[in-house]
Amino acid sequence: MGISMIVFSLILLMFFAYRGYSIIFIAPIFAVVAAIGSGHASMPVYSEIYMTKAAEYIKTYYPVFLLGAVFAKIMEQGGLAAAVADKIVSALGRDKAILAVLLGCGVLTYGGLSVFVVAFVMYPFAAILFKQADIPKRLLPGLLWMGIFTYSMVAIPGTPQIQNIIPTSFFGTSTWSAPVLGLIGAVLYFGLAWGWISYRHKKLKAKGEGYGHHVLNEPEESREALPDWRLSSLPLLLVIVLNLLISNPFHWDWAYHWDPESLDSFIPLHLSLLAGGVDKVQAIWSINAALIVSSIVAAIIGRRRLRLKGGLSKPINTGAIGSTTAILNVASGYAYGCVIAALPAFTIIKEALLGLHLGDGPLMSAIVTTGIMTGVTGSSSGGMTIALGMLGQEWLAWAQQIGMSADVLHRIICMASECIDTVPQSGALVTLLAVCGLTHRESYYDVVILTLLKTLVVFACLGVYLMTGIE
Repeated sequence: MGISMIVFSLILLMFFAYRGYSIIFIAPIFAVVAAIGSGHASMPVYSEIYMTKAAEYIKTYYPVFLLGAVFAKIMEQGGLAAAVADKIVSALGRDKAILAVLLGCGVLTYGGLSVFVVAFVMYPFAAILFKQADIPKRLLPGLLWMGIFTYSMVAIPGTPQIQNIIPTSFFGTSTWSAPVLGLIGAVLYFGLAWGWISYRHKKLKAKGEGYGHHVLNEPEESREALPDWRLSSLPLLLVIVLNLLISNPFHWDWAYHWDPESLDSFIPLHLSLLAGGVDKVQAIWSINAALIVSSIVAAIIGRRRLRLKGGLSKPINTGAIGSTTAILNVASGYAYGCVIAALPAFTIIKEALLGLHLGDGPLMSAIVTTGIMTGVTGSSSGGMTIALGMLGQEWLAWAQQIGMSADVLHRIICMASECIDTVPQSGALVTLLAVCGLTHRESYYDVVILTLLKTLVVFACLGVYLMTGIE
């Protein structure tokens, strides 16, 4: 009965999430449903497991969500993000429209902008470019997804996106983990996206299909002057450089070093959510510091446009409010997964997932588990966090037993979270389609094909690691 209630609860969660109900509201309800028959009383499950785990997640990651959202809004409303995107698009031209969109998305995402802000910023440029090149607009959501949510979000070492930050608190790694594997994955993501969309364009062009007639959310070419693209690029570059110098993943003597004893004075206070060590939180501290400095620089560069749009308080307030919804969504999914993992019946499922392996390591178990949870939640960050909350420590102990670096686990899990997160109920996908003014019926075919292709990337990287041991 315990397993049946877990499955029933998961089905209900997926169904109601697909129907548009907020996961903030439904996750605790279905967490309690999953616990029926487990021997646990309902209210303790809710207050002592669900809420405690949600609080743990918020305590650890909220600053990243908050500062990232504020930085993105300053870049957006100050015109800096648009200036960078416009330069990339105009420099490559309509003959290389597909390449221009992929690169533009990647630069903004790797530069620290929220993935959703990148979608809003890049869409007008991409749509205009596609129209000029007469490329079918229905190919745009798949291309934008691959540009925003793959190589620059989970693969390139040092990316400041939350998907690359989450494993650091579980494994004590840095955002620069397994750089070679990450770069291999990034090249594969990029090549598959470029190749597939280019192939589809040629095939549809041969059939006489062009951009098409569209009326929903069609952009108009703006004549508004944008800030200088070189200055606008500076905050994006600062996020990367400062994160590298402050996190110091390669242990350079001349770079910054966090004091490993800086938490010791808090131990006598018996704080329930105190981190186990500086190594568990220094990657998060580093990206927070980088985002603060970069936001100040972005505000200075974009001060004129910000003043015309209501001042600096507007992007700060908008970003802060938006970040609370984002963190609560992900924390709710994480807490739901932690309740499932705590139930006695889950032991059977847990043993089955831990039993998956290729060779002697935990990587196959990590890939499959993360992929399943990502598919269930329709969220790469939510699925990854649930998977790590359930089995992260077991995978780490397993890796340590065979001499595998935690950095490899970090990078492989990041890429595994980007396998099947494009399920129909995915909030990010629904948002992206709405931004493009398109529907599942029009664009989902190419999204599905790209989902299958991008799922191969993590297995390719797994194969590279097993054959060469390269990190």
